[in-house]
Amino acid sequence: MTGSSSSRQQRELRRAAEQIGRRRFLTVTGAAAVLAFSVNLPAAGSASAAELDARKITEDPFTLGVASGDPLPDSVLLWTRLAPRPYEPGSALPRARVQVRWELARDERFRRVVRRGTATAHPEFDHSVRVEAKGLDAGQVLYYRFRAGHWTSPVGRTRTAPARGARNSALSLAAVSCQAYHDGYFTAYGHLAQEDVDVVFHLGDYLYEYAVNATGGARNYTDRRLPAHFNRETVTLEDYRLRYGLYKSDPDLRAAHAAHPFVVTWDDHETENNYAGDTPENDLPPAEFLLRRAAAYRAYWENQPLRTPQRPTGPDMRLYRRLQFGQLAQFDILDTRQYRSDQAYGDGWQTPGPESEDPARTMTGAAQERWLIDGWHASRATWNVLPQQVTFAQRRDVPTDAFKLSMDAWDGYPASRGRILKGAEAAGIDNLMVLTGDVHVGYGFDLKRDFDDPGSRTVGTEIVATSVTSGKDGSDRPGSWNNQMRANPHMKFFNGRRGYAVVTLGREAARADYRTVSAVTTPGAPLATAASFVTEVGDQGLTPA
Repeated sequence: MTGSSSSRQQRELRRAAEQIGRRRFLTVTGAAAVLAFSVNLPAAGSASAAELDARKITEDPFTLGVASGDPLPDSVLLWTRLAPRPYEPGSALPRARVQVRWELARDERFRRVVRRGTATAHPEFDHSVRVEAKGLDAGQVLYYRFRAGHWTSPVGRTRTAPARGARNSALSLAAVSCQAYHDGYFTAYGHLAQEDVDVVFHLGDYLYEYAVNATGGARNYTDRRLPAHFNRETVTLEDYRLRYGLYKSDPDLRAAHAAHPFVVTWDDHETENNYAGDTPENDLPPAEFLLRRAAAYRAYWENQPLRTPQRPTGPDMRLYRRLQFGQLAQFDILDTRQYRSDQAYGDGWQTPGPESEDPARTMTGAAQERWLIDGWHASRATWNVLPQQVTFAQRRDVPTDAFKLSMDAWDGYPASRGRILKGAEAAGIDNLMVLTGDVHVGYGFDLKRDFDDPGSRTVGTEIVATSVTSGKDGSDRPGSWNNQMRANPHMKFFNGRRGYAVVTLGREAARADYRTVSAVTTPGAPLATAASFVTEVGDQGLTPA
C-alpha cells in the first residue's frame, strides 16, 4: 500500500480493532457491528435498501460474466454480479436492491427451460446474485443465464452431479490454482474453457493481495491504464471487492467459469500471504487482522459460486465441505488456512525439529480432522479425493542429511499429516488422491505410509497443479529440479511451466494429464501436455501413461 489512502485504511482498521476483542468479535452481533463500522455496511441489513428499477440500468451490468458451482445430483449454484463499471467502487450502481431474472434450460437457445425465477441483487453483498436451482435431474448438462432490465448475461454451461447411487464409470476434472493477475495473462483458462471436463477444482490463490500497477504488471498493457486504487495492497472490503472486479474482468477466466461448474477453496493470498488462523504474516494486533480477514472472507463469498452455508459470519467461514459424484468419487474439500497452527520456526524452508514435529500441531483443526476421517469411514466411493491447498507429500530440498522442509506445507505439520494418513488407512480408503496447488509448479507424488522409507507402502497419490500465472513464464526444469527429484524418490514428476491438471477417474484406473503453456507474459500461448500418468485402482502409485 502507498500514500494517504493506505494510511486512512490502516487508521480505520485500528480504530475498529481497538473497540473489540476476539471474543466479542466472534458473537454474531459483535461481528456484524464491527464489520459494518469498518467497511460501511448498513447496520439494518438488506431491508434498509430501496429498490432500483432494473430498466434504468444504462450500461451492461454483466461485465463479470456468470459462474456455477458445487453441483449436487438435484441442484446447482448459479452466480453473477451486477457491475456496470467493475473498476469503480460500487461498480456505478446505487445502493439499492435489483431484481434479476434467471433461466435454466436443457439447450443453449433456451427452448427447453426447466427452471426460472427471480433473485435479488443486494447492495450489501455488492450486488452479487446466487441462485440455488433445485429439483433438477441428476447427471445433466444444463445452460443458464440472467436478465436485468433490458440486459442479458452471457450463457453459462453447468452440470448436475450423478445420483448418489449411480454406477458411473468415468469422471473428468481439472485442477487449477494461483492466478496472480500481475504475473501474466490467464491464457490457461482460455484453453481450459475448451476442455471436456465435468467440474473444475480451484485450489486457492484465486486473487493476490499485492499491488497491481497501471500497466497490469507483467501484462505490460499498452492499450489501457488501470486505476490507481489497484496499485496498493488489499486491506478493506472495498479493496477486495475491487480486486475481484479486476480479476473477473479477464475474458479467459470468464470463459472458463461459463464453461464448467467450479468447486472453490482458498489458500492464503485471498486474504494475506502465509497467514495462519488468526495470526497474520506481519506483526499486527490480532483484532486488527481479524477485521481484514472478515473483509476478505466476505468478498470471497460474494464473488464465488458458493452456497448459503458457506456465507461468513465476521472473520469465520465454514469452507470445508463434501461432494459426491455417484459411486465413483467422493470429494472432501479442505481448508488448511483458517484453523492451522502458526508456522514453525518463523516459516519458510527450515530444518525440521521439535517445534515442527510437536504432535499438538494441526493443519486442519480438530473439528475438520474429525469430519474428514468420519466421512471416510462412511464412504463407499471407489476414489476418495482430497482437494486442498499446500503440498501434502514430504518434499526435501536437497538429497543430503542437511535437508530443509517447507514449514508452510504439510511438512511443517507432520503429526497432522500422519493422523490423516492413519485415518484413511483405518477407514479402508484404498484409492486416495490428493489435489494440491500453491507451489507454482506441477508435481506428481506417490504418498507413502512412511516417507523416510522409500520401500514403504504407497497409500495414495498427489497431483499438484501448477499455477495459472504466478511465477510468470517459468521453465520445464526449475533450478531446484535436480535436487528435489534426487531427494524425493516418491516424486515422479516436476515441471515449472504454467497451466493446469486434468484428472480422469475410472473404475479401473485414474489418469492425470499435466497441461502447460509456454508463456504467460505474452498472450495466446499454445497448450501442450507435459506428461501423463496413471494410477490403478487397488494398486496406488504413478506410472507414465
